[in-house]
Amino acid sequence: MMPKKGLTPEGYFDYTVFPLEGHWDLDKKGRKLDYLNKDHLVYKLMIRQPDFVTEELFQYALESVKQKKATTLLDAVQFETITEGLCVQSMHIGSYDNESETFDLMEQYCSQNNLKRAEKTHKEIYISDARRTATEKLKTVLRFKVTEI
Repeated sequence: MMPKKGLTPEGYFDYTVFPLEGHWDLDKKGRKLDYLNKDHLVYKLMIRQPDFVTEELFQYALESVKQKKATTLLDAVQFETITEGLCVQSMHIGSYDNESETFDLMEQYCSQNNLKRAEKTHKEIYISDARRTATEKLKTVLRFKVTEI
């Protein structure tokens, strides 16, 4: 994290940065529709951190960056701990526009295994870099919360 600056947190180890993740939802108007209108999608982007990254370490790093780069975008950056619970996930390969095909397979899996999707939100974990990967080869993990029925 910051060993070059003399700050080595307890439990530190060298690691590769985790992939970008997106938590996708619909705004109020989009939730009322019985079809998906992408204009009503809202999202939160995040990057998982190793366990040694604490709220205090995050705040220290954030303040260090703010001193070097003055931008209001940093005001929206926050540290969160997320517990997802029981989920179904699948690897989607191809265009983001075709994710519905993979979601349909996930829904079929749920119905065959006494599971029900808990909410309309879902998570995407971007294994491939969309800037450097052909659309048909993009790899994205799709995940949604489920409950047992």
